[in-house]
Amino acid sequence: MKTLHIVGFKNSGKTTLLERWIALAKASGRSVAVLKHHGHGGPLDMPGDGTDSERFFRQGADVSLAAGGGTSQVLLNSEPDFEILKQLASFGRPDVLLIEGYKNEPGEKVVLVRGPDDWETLRQLEDIRLIVGDVPGASAEVIGSRSETGRLDSWFADWLEKEELDETV
Repeated sequence: MKTLHIVGFKNSGKTTLLERWIALAKASGRSVAVLKHHGHGGPLDMPGDGTDSERFFRQGADVSLAAGGGTSQVLLNSEPDFEILKQLASFGRPDVLLIEGYKNEPGEKVVLVRGPDDWETLRQLEDIRLIVGDVPGASAEVIGSRSETGRLDSWFADWLEKEELDETV
């Protein structure tokens, strides 16, 4: 399983980029899982007030799992550490795990930069593979703007292919 973090500050375009890349990976026949860090403070929005699984969760169930109609939903009344979250997200052994956030955890990273202040903080991250934004003198590959969707998609497609070649060696 190939894993890639997409990191940056609020409103840097992480979710939009992830949506594009999920579609690209799926169009190439790959299975995809996503793990997102909710960095906005406070608890997550619940799937639907009044549903049985949400009522069980609110009553204190440690785990509430509902399944039907070809989908499943899991609610945990805890926040496991990053490695356990990765295991949960990669249940079913997807080809690709895309992670929104968790910038301080190990793994290859695409960094989205809105301006110099962002880069001043994010430049310290390890294993940066791509920087999206106006960053002079960077040591990783740079695509100057998130509006360069063709270049971004091409980079991601190359990244996916490179991994497949690496695995066969």
